[in-house]
Amino acid sequence: MKNNSEFREKYAYPILGIATIAILLFLNFSNQLTFEFPTVFWQKNMGFVGVNSTNFIIIYSHNQIDQRVFVNGWNSYWLMEASVWDPSRSKVSRMLKKGAQMGLNVCRTWAFSDGPGPNSLQISPGVFNERVLKGLDYVIVEARKNGVRLILSLVNNLNAFGGKAQYVKWAQEAGVVNISSSADSFFADSTIKDYYKAYIKAIVTRKNSLSGVRYSEEPAIFAWELINEPRCDFDSCSSILQAWITEMVAYTKSLDQKHLVTIGLEGFYGPKPVEKSKINPGEWATSLGTDFIQNSAIDGIDFASVHAYPDSWMPHANVTAKLDFLSHWLDSHISDSENILKKPVLFTEVGYPIYVKGENGHYGDNLMRTVYDKIFESAKKGQAGAGSLIWQLLVEGMEEFGDRFSVVAWNHPSTYKLIVEQSCRLKSIMWKRKSAGELNGEDTCSGLVP
Repeated sequence: MKNNSEFREKYAYPILGIATIAILLFLNFSNQLTFEFPTVFWQKNMGFVGVNSTNFIIIYSHNQIDQRVFVNGWNSYWLMEASVWDPSRSKVSRMLKKGAQMGLNVCRTWAFSDGPGPNSLQISPGVFNERVLKGLDYVIVEARKNGVRLILSLVNNLNAFGGKAQYVKWAQEAGVVNISSSADSFFADSTIKDYYKAYIKAIVTRKNSLSGVRYSEEPAIFAWELINEPRCDFDSCSSILQAWITEMVAYTKSLDQKHLVTIGLEGFYGPKPVEKSKINPGEWATSLGTDFIQNSAIDGIDFASVHAYPDSWMPHANVTAKLDFLSHWLDSHISDSENILKKPVLFTEVGYPIYVKGENGHYGDNLMRTVYDKIFESAKKGQAGAGSLIWQLLVEGMEEFGDRFSVVAWNHPSTYKLIVEQSCRLKSIMWKRKSAGELNGEDTCSGLVP
């Protein structure tokens, strides 16, 4: 007995004390730790997201019944960039935690940054900045910790963060012949397509340095998005874009059969049929080389994606006209997804200016309420309107990444309330509970408070 007592005092208690201190330090300061440590043991158990007709489902193992799921989500495109530096990593963690507290279940963010800059992910074709990749690793681990899934966009149509123009520039610098000055070469040139495929492969097959989980095996990834807001410089590029989507979705699926793939469309209709083109926000939208129905119908595209920016697309229209357009825009895409595409549709960017002169904040609330109501009504019927993502949410201290459509939601009570109520309403459908108390958050969403 004496020997046992001496052993405990001399060895066991000190070891236990050191272990306790280590655990406390990890739990309190893990967001600031820079060393690599496998955190997979602390990750939530999550199922992969799949598609059953026009519904999203969570695919479980162990003989559990697959569960229908609806999306109330948000955009924070800046998560990877902010995760590169230790001081701002805590902001990333806070954003994902606050999103989860509002009942938001999907975040869309950039998994690209192309060019010679110090914080670029892809410095040149096939050459990657490991420090930035570790930032993306961190985003994925933090998302899973908070029960949030990510839509990861793989390249930008716009020049911000490099975009397709950077790929064209790389090809020109490499001496590739017959490269036009138009960024449409991104969709057409075989060398550039090979650059992009190599990028897809590097991301999809990456092994997370923090969790040890390959991205292709990571259930916290909701979907891969091929390109943010594809557009052509010339409408004659429409068939080339269609072929590019077909080729790239097939390639992505050859590397990863577990995750969904979407395009990243804004949702514009092509010039024919004319009755569809009239739903666009203006005649200019038919000349961009995209067609919502034709593009989204491609095999391998698991769900349709649509954006909604009445204020950017119709800058001179009055508030009533913008809201009327939005209502028809939503109805048309939900109907087409339900009856023609037979796939779910996500409104992956819904943006509105936080401050509109003379509106006292009511315009933004009315716009989001229009979106949320359309999604809720579709979800109740089990139809294709599967969810929406607000553009975009920030946390305090990240205002440099903001634009006129950005908001720190908890600083705007009416916005916060709308978001939480939508989360509660959709959860009430998923959980098949219908009491009034649950629908307004008194039961099902009792924990969703500011």
